[in-house]
Amino acid sequence: MAELQLVVVAVLFSIASFLLGCNGQLTETFYSSSCPNVSTVVRNIVEQAQQNDVRTGAKLIRLHFHDCFVDGCDGSILLDNANGIESEKDANPNRDSADGFGVVDDIKTALENVCPGVVSCADILALASQISVTLGGGPSWEVPVGRRDSRTANREGANSELPSPFETLDNITSMFSAKGLDSTDLVALSGAHTFGRAKCRSFSQRLYNFSSTGNPDPSIDSAYLDTLRQTCPQGGSDATLANLDPSTPNDFDNNYFTNLQSNRGLLQTDQELFSTSGADTVAIVNRFGNSQAEFFTAFVQSMIKMGNISPLTGSNGEIRADCKRVN
Repeated sequence: MAELQLVVVAVLFSIASFLLGCNGQLTETFYSSSCPNVSTVVRNIVEQAQQNDVRTGAKLIRLHFHDCFVDGCDGSILLDNANGIESEKDANPNRDSADGFGVVDDIKTALENVCPGVVSCADILALASQISVTLGGGPSWEVPVGRRDSRTANREGANSELPSPFETLDNITSMFSAKGLDSTDLVALSGAHTFGRAKCRSFSQRLYNFSSTGNPDPSIDSAYLDTLRQTCPQGGSDATLANLDPSTPNDFDNNYFTNLQSNRGLLQTDQELFSTSGADTVAIVNRFGNSQAEFFTAFVQSMIKMGNISPLTGSNGEIRADCKRVN
């Protein structure tokens, strides 16, 4: 109990310190008068969706991440193809993998019923991500809000700025750095892979022909390799799903990091955080693997930091009535 209290105090202090440096762009109380029940509405829809699909939380966090990494947290990933808009949904990192759009639409419909024209789609992604983490047993925090929605999408940016599961650690570190996120943010945000699933096509090259060697990735634990080969046999379906966290696949905890310490990271970009000799991420993985409290504190800080990437505020952008299309 004492450790939990320390975590809460540390998280609140970190949030307050960070927000002081944001020049008030986003604030936790943005909807306190205009839509005071916004969190309750979002939570109710996410809870209902979780009952039908245990992967809902992981899907929503991924949407938030993929949104923020392309022109900032502006809801651009939610737009469908239209005149002058090439949807980011059709970019390689999102096509046939990004999901959860129906849940976002349900949240938007519910919010339009109680406070029409008030809550942005970009803020829905941020709020739904926090609620998903909490529902999975992870930390809770007050989400800074006040984002507005873009009137355009950037498919080219989605293709070039979103990391693939096959990136080297140097590449993914550079991609995070370009967004103002450091190694601690990279490791903490990667910890969202403590729940969710991945398709065989995103990691099967590690099982049979890593780096065109004709052999498996030497960093995979041998017993785990056998298990994954049963899930994803050669010639099998690329769409078969495997748990990102084989130990507690539906819980938000620090087992993702203990898995990396045991060479049981599913994606190449996961395991390289720990298995890359000399990388500064190794010590961070060890820190989070040894203390769930430290992981939770860092995760909250990094989620807030990511959520503050180039938001549209004030009179910029719009509040979409439908997250799939501009007004």
